[in-house]
Parts: sequence; structure tokens; C-alpha cells
Amino acid sequence: MGEKDRLREYHGKRDFGRTREPEGRSGAAGEEPRFVVQIHDASTLHFDFRLQVDDVLKSWSVPKGPSDDPHDKRLAMPTEDHPLEYEEFEGVIPKGEYGGGTVIVWDSGTYEPLSHDREGRPVDFGESLEHGHATFRLSGSKLHGEYALTRIRGRQDDREAWLLVKAGKARARPHGTPDPYRARSVRSGRTLAQVAADGDAG
Repeated sequence: MGEKDRLREYHGKRDFGRTREPEGRSGAAGEEPRFVVQIHDASTLHFDFRLQVDDVLKSWSVPKGPSDDPHDKRLAMPTEDHPLEYEEFEGVIPKGEYGGGTVIVWDSGTYEPLSHDREGRPVDFGESLEHGHATFRLSGSKLHGEYALTRIRGRQDDREAWLLVKAGKARARPHGTPDPYRARSVRSGRTLAQVAADGDAG
């Protein structure tokens, strides 16, 4: 499936004459797959967790945000695929547009796929997501280490749902997730309030 087909839902929900969100670009991705976590102050405040899979960002809405405490099982609701350049998006989506509200880049970096079959052979990361369980190691500015995404409610149900969990033993003093209203962007150093006051896509 080409990038344009995979982004059909993304394009269908947005008026690019009004929003400064990226429309999507073509071209080869880098050698290491990327990830980004954005704080999105829309109708409800949440974190958007995105993993590059081939030529798009697979995306989940995580209400409480990712945690570095293995005891925290964070609900993750899948959303539409986003273009790769969305990793850099920070700004204000106009009121009345889909997802209207303020966005900051809370964390970004690369990740290493870790999914294997029962014989220990590597499994294509996209396939592991299709099967409902994928493990990966994040190397970001804030998030580090092994995480797992596991589907807990299937596509045949009203709404598919996943869990995002940090793998391994609990740290002595896990940081959890900070107050999103005080958190600063790794891209610009700004808070949600500062980006909203600027009113642009930076």
C-alpha cells in the first residue's frame, strides 16, 4: 500500500487551507526508524505516541502518556496513520478543525524493533503490530529502554484498544509522566501555553 493510500484517512479529516499540519511527503525514510510523543491539548488533553513503520507514523492516543514505570499500564487508542514529517509538527490546530488545539513535541528520537517469533527469529515490525504485540527499544531525549504495545480489544469490537507498557524491572524512583501543562517541548523548549500564545506552527 502506497503512502497516499495509507494517509487517506489523515487527509480526509483535515482542511490544509486552514491547518498548518503537514500534508505528507514522499521519499525514503532514514536508516533508523523514528518515534515521537506529542502533547495535544484538544477537547481532552492527551499524549500522541507515534512510531515510524515504513513510510508513515503509526499513531496511538495515550490519555495519561507513556510511563517509565513497568507497573503503569497505559491505555493507548489507535488513530489514523500520520505522515513522517508530523514528527516535527508543533503549533496550534485551528478551532473547528479535526483535533483543534495546541501541540508540542514532548519527546522524539529513534527506536529499535525487538519483536521475535517463538524460535527467536526477528519478526517484521509491521507484522508484529498486525498480530497485536510489538516490543521495541526507545532512544529519545526523555524516554529510554524497552517498551511493548499489546492489543487488548480487537478490531471486531466497537473500538480497538492497546496497552503501552515499559518492560523490565521497576526502577527505584521511576519518573512516571510529568504534568503536561508544565512540560517543555524538546524541539523549542516551549510549554503548551507558550505555543498557544504564539499561535503558530513554529
